Amino acid sequence: MTDAQNSGINTQEYAMPVIEIDAYAPAKMADRVGQVGVAKSQLSTLTTFALSILAGVFIALGMQLSMLVTHTATSNYGLNQLVGGVAFTLALVLIVIAGAELFTGNCLIAMSFMARKITGKDLARNLIIAFIGNFIGALTLVLWIYNSNQWTINNHLLGAKIVLAANDKVNIPFGAAFSRGVLCNALVCLGIWLCYSGRSNMDKILALLWPISCLIACGFEHCVVNMWLIPMGLVLKGNSAVLAAAEKVHEGKLDLSNLTFFKGFLIDNLFPVVLGNLFGGIVLIAGVYWFIYLRPSKK
Repeated sequence: MTDAQNSGINTQEYAMPVIEIDAYAPAKMADRVGQVGVAKSQLSTLTTFALSILAGVFIALGMQLSMLVTHTATSNYGLNQLVGGVAFTLALVLIVIAGAELFTGNCLIAMSFMARKITGKDLARNLIIAFIGNFIGALTLVLWIYNSNQWTINNHLLGAKIVLAANDKVNIPFGAAFSRGVLCNALVCLGIWLCYSGRSNMDKILALLWPISCLIACGFEHCVVNMWLIPMGLVLKGNSAVLAAAEKVHEGKLDLSNLTFFKGFLIDNLFPVVLGNLFGGIVLIAGVYWFIYLRPSKK
């Protein structure tokens, strides 16, 4: 017997507790995604809808901040884009930590469907409600930002930046818009995936920073961002002061003929971008990680 046993001391009372502080391993991350998918499927329609509106608002706020911090940039294009991407990360931090339902990020819960933890109806219901709620939230911020007159900052240069960015987006060819949508949501879902490895909010913030900054800096296409940015550009393009500032930056007359709600926004931009976002999130990220970690093993 040991000295402790001889003295009648209960060694269990003095055992140091094992506290795990390392990040979760990928296999455990996959299990956590599966559990979250089940939890999301059990949310009521009204709760999911309200959280989706919040996500649309958060994305719009992040993009407004990104526009603000880059609207006077005239050189160092890559560095300025990176700064805008870092600023936009605010949106995903709010969504992940405060709680919200983002259409693009929720593509990751397709892992739960592939693992047969939820039904196809559950997945479709969540994505459809999230899409509608995100759209409403983003459009709500169009109203609030417009009424705030923030777009008049710096002799209307902020408004000009928004109009120019919106016009660029509605003139992207279908194939390029789809491809940029694929790459964008692959990065969004990778950011969300990395969050499942974290044990603290700081872990999650740092995990989100790099992939989200990358997607904005590289100019990839996020459908919920465009739900705010293009309608905001549509509202501002009729303002003569904004238009004059935009043409000054553009160094010539602008062709805004395709900056329209139906054809330019819904058909030429949103349609291919949504398809790309779905493919990038569900197939490239959820599908791949399901195949690696959650598919049934054959013995």
